[in-house]
Amino acid sequence: MFLVVHITIACLSVVYSTYLLAVPSQKGLLASYALVTLTLVTGTYLVFQNGHIVSTCVTGLVYIAFVASELTFVRFRLAKSRS
Repeated sequence: MFLVVHITIACLSVVYSTYLLAVPSQKGLLASYALVTLTLVTGTYLVFQNGHIVSTCVTGLVYIAFVASELTFVRFRLAKSRS
């Protein structure tokens, strides 16, 4: 059951960060940071419970790289719109 929660949070995080590319906002950026943090916390819990570290960590790194690049671009767009 906890795995379903983790996957749901991760999918919401990806969808929401993609949405922020179209409609960037500071509050949305903070919400996306919260989703990423929740994904990391639940993922860490699952790794310690199951012990499938190699495959889990590779998937987690791909997720973090993708979402981090999107959030970086959103921050860039927000900074550009303010100046």
